[in-house]
Amino acid sequence: MKKLLILFFILFFTSVSYSEDKKYAYFAGGCFWCMEAAFEKIDGVSDVVSGYSGGTKVNPTYEEVLRGRTGHIETVKITYDPKVISYLELLKNFWINIDPYDGKGQFCDKGNSYTSVIFYQNNEENKLIDQSIDEMKSLNRKKIKTAFVEFKNFYPAEDYHQNYYKENATRYYSYLLGCGRPARLKEIWK
Repeated sequence: MKKLLILFFILFFTSVSYSEDKKYAYFAGGCFWCMEAAFEKIDGVSDVVSGYSGGTKVNPTYEEVLRGRTGHIETVKITYDPKVISYLELLKNFWINIDPYDGKGQFCDKGNSYTSVIFYQNNEENKLIDQSIDEMKSLNRKKIKTAFVEFKNFYPAEDYHQNYYKENATRYYSYLLGCGRPARLKEIWK
């Protein structure tokens, strides 16, 4: 019984410390398939989920969001370990994967559901966003049109959107190139 109790405490406290080691970041950068691909390969990121943030309807569908009826924006929820990667480093990766100067959407995807937004959860993240925007302004004098908004909600997208760039690689890369994302990113960040 004593061994069982010790094992229970070890398992319990190990899982508690693990949950304290992970944090979440929420970024909208146009098509969530592209943002998922941009963050999943980073050390310290353990999970990236495509979904919807910022709207009023609970559990919206892709079709509802696309039609602009819910106010949601395609967003990724990033689970990360702050001991391995900082929020500021995540922000830097966000910036180099979007067009911060387009306020009407991203690349070939236009409309509110494709705008770029950083959803902050606390004052610390808000300050880091300000810091990263100042760094961006020092690189280019164009007006940054990416919004930063207090986080309110996140709803995972339908299963067929998750890991789309892996599960449907040919279609994903056809979309990516057809949308002009790599070419525009190269132009912005040369």
